[in-house]
Amino acid sequence: MPNDFYQVSLKAILKNVEGSVLVLKADFEGPLSGYYDLPGGRIDESEFDIPLLDILKREIREEIRIDNVAVHEVPVAVGRHRIPKDIADTEKDLHLLYLFFEGELSDGDIRISDEHTGFEWVHITPENVGTYFTSGLLEGMRTYMVSKE
Repeated sequence: MPNDFYQVSLKAILKNVEGSVLVLKADFEGPLSGYYDLPGGRIDESEFDIPLLDILKREIREEIRIDNVAVHEVPVAVGRHRIPKDIADTEKDLHLLYLFFEGELSDGDIRISDEHTGFEWVHITPENVGTYFTSGLLEGMRTYMVSKE
């Protein structure tokens, strides 16, 4: 059986001083419809030699328009996500591997891009994580919370 191919998406678990996590309301027509996303995104083909944190900070800047984000260098969780081919507009389903990085956002005027429809600061717990996230984001956030226990 052939190996699978994954696109890699870097995600930031950004916390404020109260420990709440910044979540972005997902597009109503995308694969995360009805759930939330985290700031971040896929590595561009031209970014192979660029440090992962620089790529993640670029994505954060694009999605929430903030530059002064402190992000830790080591991933804290992973997750896998499938985008159905009809939504991805591809011949096959797209498979994504999420790498989650923890960070802090102490101040700044969040202005989201048109990739999302809103944002909130939420206190994520094992009991409510499934109301905010699905698929690979849920898998990664559950792994992250277990590692923090």
